[in-house]
Amino acid sequence: MRFIVAAASSGTIIEWYDFYIFVTLGFILTPLFFKLTSDPAVNFLAFLATYASGFAVRPFGAIVFGRIGDLVGRKYAFLLTVTIMGLGTAAIAFIPVYDQIGLLAPLALMTLRCLQGLALGGEYGGAAIYVAEHAPDERRGYWTSYIQTTATVGLFVSIAVILVTDGALGAATFAAWGWRIPFLLSLVLVAISVYIRLRLQETPLFSRLKASGRSSARPLREALASRANWKLILLALFGATAGQAVVWYTGQFLALFYMQRILKVDLFTSNEIMFVALVLATPLFIVFGRLSDRIGRKKIMMAGCLLAAVSYAPLYAGMEAFGRPLNVPVMIGLVFVQVVWVTMVYGPIAAFLVEFFPARIRYTCLSLPYHLGNGEFGGFTPLIFFAVYGATSGNLYLALLWPILVPIMTFVIGMIWLPETKDTKIWEEVTPAPAYGGPASMSRAGADVGPTMK
Repeated sequence: MRFIVAAASSGTIIEWYDFYIFVTLGFILTPLFFKLTSDPAVNFLAFLATYASGFAVRPFGAIVFGRIGDLVGRKYAFLLTVTIMGLGTAAIAFIPVYDQIGLLAPLALMTLRCLQGLALGGEYGGAAIYVAEHAPDERRGYWTSYIQTTATVGLFVSIAVILVTDGALGAATFAAWGWRIPFLLSLVLVAISVYIRLRLQETPLFSRLKASGRSSARPLREALASRANWKLILLALFGATAGQAVVWYTGQFLALFYMQRILKVDLFTSNEIMFVALVLATPLFIVFGRLSDRIGRKKIMMAGCLLAAVSYAPLYAGMEAFGRPLNVPVMIGLVFVQVVWVTMVYGPIAAFLVEFFPARIRYTCLSLPYHLGNGEFGGFTPLIFFAVYGATSGNLYLALLWPILVPIMTFVIGMIWLPETKDTKIWEEVTPAPAYGGPASMSRAGADVGPTMK
């Protein structure tokens, strides 16, 4: 399991790095690519719209690669996604800026951003399912929580690369052309990831499903043409992933943008604050994933949504108070608390989604609510916040309505209708009880997995 988790996570970290290097360089990219008006605030909103376009197309990637994952296999799907993501990210390094090609610059940036979103739409589901379909039933929350760290670790790596490059080249050189280096690094990282993933085999659960003739021949039709499946998808969306997504993007991106745009904290210091907060909080993904195996996924996710919703107003008021002048230790603490809520809502959710949907259409059904939630609800959070903030002449509390109300919605729907899934035995779907010693023996998947390397 350690090797399986490491192999799946390495590629997912690289994909998240690719996806998030764009946003962590937002301060640099905005003046270079977005000179649509003389108003910097409007140009920043145009950048946020481009940033959000990658999230908007993630559900389409979920459908495309979800179908491939359910039809051909989990491994093949996430081999494609990491290749597309890496090439799309590296290509950003070669785009001329606005002063050279005008409107073609932001259009090219948006095109590649959408390509990134399509790839990510297929990546997460594949990696989460790959680990879950190897893991023992009783430890699925623990093992999949490592996949849950990859989004934050990807952000962590992107910030580290920026800090190192900026420190080595100097701020002026980095702003002029050094920002292209983090994008170019993607070529090296994707080569490593493809090499690792080519050596992996298909998951034993899916292999057995396919060998027994029980895999889906038409996963899209089976997943999306059924009213019963749509009820599950919508419940997973509004009762789990919508609130999880808004908490994630509030704690890790809105906090960064707020420091940079509102509090005027410089690029290096703001990223340094995020870096330290992420280092401190990231182990909690594992803690809450493991805890979810004992007390359940639902309790932890709903608690995270509620705590986030009731604390955002005082947390951002605190950021305002300690950001002018900047008190770095206090700011790290305020961001750290937000990331703790992230670990609560995000740590158990991979295990929950895997257990919530049947194996034959799991890739498609899992990916769709995850990427609708994280794409449309979470990805648009900074854009909505800053649009409201600007329209209300800087009213912080009105701007925070979206980050507060969506987690409350998820908490209410989740508490009333969302089932607890921790006792689900996903191996029972592919295990004939009499011939193989009963479902209990197959819940310990490791005994039947065999080698995972070619």
